[in-house]
Amino acid sequence: MTDHDDAVAALQRLGLSSYEAQVFIALQRVDSGTVRDVAQLTEVPRSQVYGAAEDLAERGLIDIQQSNPIQYRAVGIEEARTRLRERLEREEERAFEYIETARNERTAEAETQEDIWTVRGRDTIADRVKQLVAGADDRVVHGIRAPSMLDNGVLDALLAAADRGVDVTVLSANQTVRDRIADTGDVVVRAAPDAPEDQRSGRVLVVDADTLLLSVHGGRDLEDHEAAIWSAETGFAAVLVSMLDVWLDMHLEDGADR
Repeated sequence: MTDHDDAVAALQRLGLSSYEAQVFIALQRVDSGTVRDVAQLTEVPRSQVYGAAEDLAERGLIDIQQSNPIQYRAVGIEEARTRLRERLEREEERAFEYIETARNERTAEAETQEDIWTVRGRDTIADRVKQLVAGADDRVVHGIRAPSMLDNGVLDALLAAADRGVDVTVLSANQTVRDRIADTGDVVVRAAPDAPEDQRSGRVLVVDADTLLLSVHGGRDLEDHEAAIWSAETGFAAVLVSMLDVWLDMHLEDGADR
């Protein structure tokens, strides 16, 4: 690629068409020129020089002398640089104004959408539990069916929430789970009612008043078969949380199990 081709390509990146760039460069080589002169200096078809010159004039990059034949003269380099920069800035501002409008429209739509998400696999669900617990402001209630669901990461997240003043309660019918939490001394532990016939429920997480995660499993291997739905800061979650609170008040044993 020649220097001329590089210059044409650069002007195209600044918003000029290929013909406009070639005509502008050609007019920089002469004091002024006609359509015929420009066509001889470029690879632009003579019929296309007229349109390219008119467009350049609209951009303020060339002057047109209404003579016979019409004469064209390019503005100075610094003036051209200023004009192109100002045009780019205007186009940039226009583009980002539109992008901002589009983003606001998306945000407004998202604010009315009740997002319900699905996650699968014990590790993935544990990561989501940790993330939701980390965002708690007032309370966390975590119901855990099996000790395998209480890995160190989840336990650390619960303890960190308790350390920053969040009310953290762990519910489980499993004595091993309750003993492990009780050893920390920072989290309230309560015994949940045992339901031997229930082989599907996994874990439940309530964060504040409007965030919920529920998991189930479809096989004996909790790691491979656990799946969960979760929803954060939505009306859907708030309704389920309020219903779950009623159930918890009715079925939990009174007092903390230490």
